[in-house]
Amino acid sequence: MYAVTVVFQIKAEAVEDFLPLMIANAEASLKDEPGCRKFDVCTDPDRPGDVFLYELYDDADAFQAHLQTHHFKSFDAKVAGMIAQKTVRTYAKVAS
Repeated sequence: MYAVTVVFQIKAEAVEDFLPLMIANAEASLKDEPGCRKFDVCTDPDRPGDVFLYELYDDADAFQAHLQTHHFKSFDAKVAGMIAQKTVRTYAKVAS
């Protein structure tokens, strides 16, 4: 398995618009990408501008394929102006 974590800091005025787009992207990833095994969107009411993603893919190639999908590219274009900061980390080994 190949894990991806993403931490977004969303601009305060964009939080309500960002979350539905993020959730739709996660749902499309799980439904349409055979290599996407998990896509959790995590939030906390005490930190509404912070969004944490935990994604699991079969391998690095499956994640690269995710980045080329229409739903991801569309999501990425729509939210670009909503993001104050974004940190992506990948993990090549997942023990369970």
